[in-house]
Amino acid sequence: MGKIIFYEDRNFQGRHYECSSDCADLSPYFSRCNSMRVMSDWWVMYERPNYMGYQYVLSRGEYPDYQRWMGFNDNIRSCRSYPHLQDNQNDMKAKQEEPIAIYCSE
Repeated sequence: MGKIIFYEDRNFQGRHYECSSDCADLSPYFSRCNSMRVMSDWWVMYERPNYMGYQYVLSRGEYPDYQRWMGFNDNIRSCRSYPHLQDNQNDMKAKQEEPIAIYCSE
């Protein structure tokens, strides 16, 4: 099972929310998201509720501010975990050193 931690402020400060499953509406848990720690799996973040709006695909790693995941602002309102994208050690030739963030338009 995947896990991600959202922080309201940069550099993993302020209120935080731990999530371990898909969530169609994150707004009850925090008002803004300025940093994240992806503890396991790959995650897709959406700027609007119900998996709508701009999308950001994030690998395991630390993102101390929203620009590190190529975000335009601090709006993250829904998320999905993709455990089937886990790294398979037998198939990988090079170790991933840095977190990977991919921006996708609406």
